Amino acid sequence: MSSARPAAGDPSELLTYLLKHAHRRLLALADAAIEPLGLERREFGVLRALAAREPLSQQALAGDLGVDPTTMVAVIDALEDKGIVTRRPDPADRRRNAIELTEAGRATNRDAEAAYRAAEAEFLAPLGGAEAAAFSASLRAVLAIPDGPDTGDAGVAPARTDAG
Repeated sequence: MSSARPAAGDPSELLTYLLKHAHRRLLALADAAIEPLGLERREFGVLRALAAREPLSQQALAGDLGVDPTTMVAVIDALEDKGIVTRRPDPADRRRNAIELTEAGRATNRDAEAAYRAAEAEFLAPLGGAEAAAFSASLRAVLAIPDGPDTGDAGVAPARTDAG
């Protein structure tokens, strides 16, 4: 890894530039990894959220993922059309729908997680293992996210869907 500093006035001397372009690169790798599974980034984020704590109401999913409720309905509709999720009246409140993964959805989520992890590994490969772990830990520190098992970012903090 080169330690040469960029010249004054070079955009790459700004952290905002570096973060934006690193983010774009990771998103491109992640999008390409999950696309063969017929998934878009927001759909992957929904799968991850459901796999972590299903069933969830559409409202809870929208809130957890920071997605407008109307947009969430469209995402759930698309996943339901693909046979990945089911929508049922919530037994605790029949005015709401509870969203759950189907068996095909669980399999798709496992495949998408593996594909995303491979994309993330490709993104971090130039750093090597120790530097990649330190980079992830540094980002968690900057974002005030407690250290724990490296859960990746399909989103961003896990609740967001920008990366999955």
